[in-house]
Amino acid sequence: MRAVICDRLGDPSVLRIEERPIPRAGAGEVVVRVGAAAVNFPDVLMVAGGYQHKPALPFVPGLEGAGTIHEVGADVSDWRVGDRAIFGAKPGAFAEYVAVPARALTRAPAGWSHSEAAAFRVAAQTAYHALVHRAALKRREVLLVHGATGGVGLAAVQLGKHLGAQVIATGSDDAKLAVVKEQGADLTVNLREADFVAVSKGMTDGRGADVIYDPVGGEVLEKSVRAAAYGARLLVVGFTSGGPSKLMSNHILIKGLAVLGVRAGESTIRQSRTFADDYARDLPALAAQGVMRPHISHRFPLERVADALLALRDRKVVGKAVIEME
Repeated sequence: MRAVICDRLGDPSVLRIEERPIPRAGAGEVVVRVGAAAVNFPDVLMVAGGYQHKPALPFVPGLEGAGTIHEVGADVSDWRVGDRAIFGAKPGAFAEYVAVPARALTRAPAGWSHSEAAAFRVAAQTAYHALVHRAALKRREVLLVHGATGGVGLAAVQLGKHLGAQVIATGSDDAKLAVVKEQGADLTVNLREADFVAVSKGMTDGRGADVIYDPVGGEVLEKSVRAAAYGARLLVVGFTSGGPSKLMSNHILIKGLAVLGVRAGESTIRQSRTFADDYARDLPALAAQGVMRPHISHRFPLERVADALLALRDRKVVGKAVIEME
């Protein structure tokens, strides 16, 4: 089988493709023949050595994918050869076959392509953990979503509308924001042309947003404090702007803000089975309803894996980019 190998750190050009044996399923494992794998910003960071999880070299990048079950190991009773599945990897998804624990699988929604299924897990789990577990978003609240044209941002727009919120979505490109509008945003703000603080205050009669979802960080997060209503929940999802932020503690105090870190993967470790059970129950149900169905703007063959990561890094992607094995 072919697999993408990272044997030295750097920009995506360091990646190469290597022939490897197809893995065998151990006890409690299945082997998935990968149909597609999705590209996420942590993949770019991991290859560069800038992510908090630093796998030993060499490693196969890729955090999520989808395909069909190729082999079932001992002690696995819920899966059969030929079943369609979504899987998570830590990492390892950028390969034609991958062995994963059966407990890491969910069933691919009926009618979804491998690419759509592959692009669902990370963004949907992040948005769900942020808006449901951390912020407890309520109907008719105002949700401000930054980075809305990216995968985790667009999933938050979709889930926020499903939960009954009014959604303000920010980005920096009108064509990309038009897609976000189609996906349910009530109002979009081009950061190059308008002040999202003024727009948020104008939409709420000066009160501000109840929940702010921010995978961007930097100045956007710092400025978001001014767009927040009293008692708002400020969700720190990531730092695609390049680095952490400096929040003014006096604003947090005066407005009674809750600043909440969002690490969906870590939540399943720290919270025992509670959150994992929520994901296993609720995310497939939401997918079956079409909630958070991924929008895929870029598709690449395995040979162009570097181009896939560069497209994401250079902010060309709307929603998700995927690597298709066939």
